[in-house]
Amino acid sequence: MAKTNTRDLTTKEIEAIIRKGVVKSHPVGNNLYLRINKGGSIDWVFRYQFRGKRTSLGMGGYDSKANNLAIVRRKVNQAKVNIYQGIDPLKLKREEKIAAKTKAAQDRHTFESVALEYIESKKAEWKNIKHHQQWINTLHQYAFPVIGKLPVSAIDTNHILSILKPIWNTKTETATRVRTRIEAVLSYAEAHQWRSDANPARWRGHLSVILPSPQKLKDLKHHAALPYSELPAFMQVLSNTDGVGARALSIAILTASRTTEVLQARWDEISFHERSWTIPKERMKAGIEHRIPLSDQAIKIFRLLESHRMGDWIFPNRTNGHHLSNAGMSSVLKRMGRTDITVHGFRSSFRDYVAEKTSTPPRIAEAALAHKLKDRVEAAYQRSDLLDKRRVLMQTWANYCLGKSK
Repeated sequence: MAKTNTRDLTTKEIEAIIRKGVVKSHPVGNNLYLRINKGGSIDWVFRYQFRGKRTSLGMGGYDSKANNLAIVRRKVNQAKVNIYQGIDPLKLKREEKIAAKTKAAQDRHTFESVALEYIESKKAEWKNIKHHQQWINTLHQYAFPVIGKLPVSAIDTNHILSILKPIWNTKTETATRVRTRIEAVLSYAEAHQWRSDANPARWRGHLSVILPSPQKLKDLKHHAALPYSELPAFMQVLSNTDGVGARALSIAILTASRTTEVLQARWDEISFHERSWTIPKERMKAGIEHRIPLSDQAIKIFRLLESHRMGDWIFPNRTNGHHLSNAGMSSVLKRMGRTDITVHGFRSSFRDYVAEKTSTPPRIAEAALAHKLKDRVEAAYQRSDLLDKRRVLMQTWANYCLGKSK
């Protein structure tokens, strides 16, 4: 230790030193110094020796109004305790400053801000706009209300469970997606050193011992489908049902397409000359452009809709100028009193019909549904989209559903 003053100076003695204003470090006792600088500033300095090395530790500025001598002396006593315990007070102070800066940076990064940044950074590699929107929608609905405003550094397991438990057993697939997306966002935060604790949304070895297995909870329910044997009668009723939604449902059935693929259809995707509908890859689940051969019956419906064309959308929402909402076709089923089936289920009706009533090879049926081939080797050699063969299939399907077009 450096040489210690014989006694501690009083506040009045210190004030007298300040009035004299001699520029130097004045000992005030207990290895504490009052340093008067050339520019007129005054601060406290504690001098000590640690492992043979003499060091000076700043203790803050002198405050005449607050009379902070007592506070500074408590800091000196704590520094001496640290030295006794083998801790360098200067090193400790630097580490505390770094920790404070790190915490301040972490506090600025809320879960919502980090999630939006992560989504933006990954957007380019995602297959379509729909996937990007699903990320935002699920986090907005389930995560942001609970942890959106919290710093990512503060999020723990209890927060994650408060999000997942209400939906884990009833909306298992959705809950699983929410969990994996939260985990990805927090991993992104960890990579940027905005949080240091283990990821509370991880499944293996953590949430897996708290929540039931999603695989065991899944009911494996398929979309309720209309038996294909009932389709001709159903289509007859649907043909006599008014509205854009009814026409959209007819096209969805005749082309075996997904709901969003139909609802977001645009006129520039239709070629009457080639009798085809080309859906761009951005709107396809598999991220691959999909050509659909149009049957006579489908062409007839598109021609009818074209005669009342209002804009770029084939199935417009007349109230807002956009396309029909996701309820545009399901509401038709409700009006028909068919709440026992779903729009998506008609794809299953189509697949069952093809398998049981035609000799169509499975790969052609799968191509009609825009499914990827499960056999990677076969998929690698399958360069054609089999349009001509699918054209025969889709006309056969339409003839079954509606009878031959006149």
